[in-house]
This record gives sequence, C-alpha cells and structure tokens, in this order.
Amino acid sequence: MKAKLIFIICALFAAIQVSQAQVNIAGQDTSRRVITTAVPFLLIATDARAGAMGDVGVATSPDANSTHWNVAKLAYIENDIGFSLSYTPWLGKMIDDMSLSYLSGYYKINKEQAVAISLSYFDLGDIQFTDEFGEYLQNFNPREFSFSGSYSRLLSENMSLGITLKYIRSNLTGNVFSSTTDSQAGQSLAADIGWYWAKDIGKNSNLALGATITDIGNKITYSNDDQKEFIPTALRIGSAYTLNLDPYNSLTFALDFSKLMVPTPPVYLVDENGKLVLDQNNDPIIDRGKDPNRALLSGMFGSFTDAPDGASEELKEVMLSTGIEYWYKDLFAVRGGYFWEDYDKGDSKYFTMGVGLRYNVFGVDFAYLVPQKREHPLAETLRFTIHFDFNNSKGRESIVDEDTN
Repeated sequence: MKAKLIFIICALFAAIQVSQAQVNIAGQDTSRRVITTAVPFLLIATDARAGAMGDVGVATSPDANSTHWNVAKLAYIENDIGFSLSYTPWLGKMIDDMSLSYLSGYYKINKEQAVAISLSYFDLGDIQFTDEFGEYLQNFNPREFSFSGSYSRLLSENMSLGITLKYIRSNLTGNVFSSTTDSQAGQSLAADIGWYWAKDIGKNSNLALGATITDIGNKITYSNDDQKEFIPTALRIGSAYTLNLDPYNSLTFALDFSKLMVPTPPVYLVDENGKLVLDQNNDPIIDRGKDPNRALLSGMFGSFTDAPDGASEELKEVMLSTGIEYWYKDLFAVRGGYFWEDYDKGDSKYFTMGVGLRYNVFGVDFAYLVPQKREHPLAETLRFTIHFDFNNSKGRESIVDEDTN
C-alpha cells in the first residue's frame, strides 16, 4: 500500500533527524548509506538539560532523566524521590502537531540502590490515508510509546551498574489494510544496560565515565513475520569533567560517542540500466557488504564489521556529542553544546543552548536547537523540562563501603 509505505518511511527519517538522506524504497542507496530502524523516536533526546548540551548524557551528573541516558547513574542520586516531565514539539517548522513527551520518576531504596519508571510518548499528529488510487481510507493519529522499569546499584563508592526493561509499541497506521497488504501495530520488548564510574580528582574537580547499550530487543513488524525491522540498539560511551571554580561556581565539560548497533545497508548489484539484479529467489544480489536480514545478536555484533567500505565507513557511523554546563550556587545554569553526524550517515549537525533554574524542590530547564543549515526541519526546536526532587536523608555514601569498615 503506497500511502502506508510513504508515511512510515517519512516518519522514520523525521524522528531520527535525517532530512538529507537519499534512500529509495527498494533499499538501494543512491548516494549515501544512512542506517534506518523502526521506532527511531527512542533516539531523540528526551529532556532539556541534555538537549541544551548537544545531546550528551552518558556521564553527566545524575537526575530523573538518567533512565534515558544511563540507568547506572540512578544509584548516585542524592535525593530520596523525584520525577521529571519533558515536552518537545517536534519538526515544528514542518508540522504543527508532532511532539515527544517524557515522564520519569525514581525512588532511592537505600544508600546504594535506586529504582525508576519512565514513559516516552511520541505523537506524530493527524494524517489522512489513501489507497494506491488516491481514494480516501481514513484519518488516523499515529503514535508510539515505550514504558520502562529500571534498577541501579552501587558496586563501590566509585562505580555502579544498572538495567532497564521496556515495552515498546508503535502504531503508525491504525490497522489500515488493503487487498494486498495488512498492517498492524509493532511491538517489542527491550533492555538497556549501563555502567557508570565517578571519582573526585583533587579537592576541586570530578571525573566521570559511562557506557551504555540501549534498546537491545527483538525486531518489530508492521505487517507479517517476513518484514521485520531492527529497533535502534545503540552503544554510547561518554565522559564528564567537573571543575569547582569556587564554592559558588562550577563548570562541566562532557563528551559522548555513539553508534547504532544495527546492520549497515549493503550495496546491491545493478545491471547496465541501473536495475537491481535478482537471484533465483527474486532477492537482490549483494555486491558489497553483508545481508542486513540477520538475527538480533548477529546484527548487533556484526554492525562493527559490515560496512561496504570497511573500517573507514564504520568510523563514519560514530556520532559525536559535546556540551558544557555552568552552575551558579546550584541555582542557575547556562548550557551549550554541539552534535555532529557524518555527511554520508545522515548529516545532522547542530548547535544547542539552554538555561536551567533550581529552587528548593523545584527545577525547570529550557533548550533551543540551532542547525547549521538554513531551512532545516529541526530549526527552532524547543525543549521544556520540569523537575521535583524531595528529601536528602540517604546521602551519597554506599552501604558497600560501610560494610567493609
């Protein structure tokens, strides 16, 4: 069904922030090999703090939104209980009713353990469906969400691990069907794992390191078992260095590297007329690269060696996020950052900026995105986040250390 295919492809590219990719429906890349997945809304920065710092978050200081960036950080939260609500109007330059909402909350069980739940909801706005002849079928509001439960534990004073289990549901078509194609909502179960390490260096600074693999889960299908798509499993490695200038002023410098752990599109063999060459099963013949129709673990670990152009192309698939955060008396923050993606892999490049306020148990953050290219669909993207954090009785010390004394 042509209307369905066009809509799904547009939704995928929009959510993953790819506006310049040139990939046709058949899967043959005409100029660049951009990696696409199902439910790419899972990759969008959920909160205004990270969004203002170039989408960094693997090793920055913990808060309620650590459920998205690095679940292991939750064990280091100093308050007993808190929650955060974020809202991001998405692609506002093109569509006025698309948005991402994120709600997360945590509870500190004791000095070394924390649990959390979170809900991410992506509303793609209203759309009118038509068949291959342009005849009206129905109106529908496509939407996707993920619901997660998280657990984090300190292993020592300086290190923690965490795990998240999540349910993902993506309803893009409202079960529209035709004489040739049926559609259904896609569903998946997935997990995140995270590692976090932080240590004071001298009297006035702190170094933190983190690593995560997110969205490890089964493929999603929108029609039948013969047409399954990977979800956006991603590896992120990050660092953050905090310098306390004096009792009132501090600076944090953060840097993250990330890579999708899903197959790279291969180059298919074409004839002298530019048409795909098919094998005896009517499948396109791969000229360079590897078959993308692989099992979960094969797709994940094979993603480091399957690029058609070898190691040089694999390096192009690494995305960079960098940010800086200034705090005055833990009351007022100013943030800035930059996100970079290679031209051949999506070409998302943008600056970010924002501010944050904290007073007693309440906090609020704002972020603004400035793309490098004019008339970019992400231009003028705003993010808003509110925080509530209560109590401070359990502190940051670890029971692990107390038991060894």
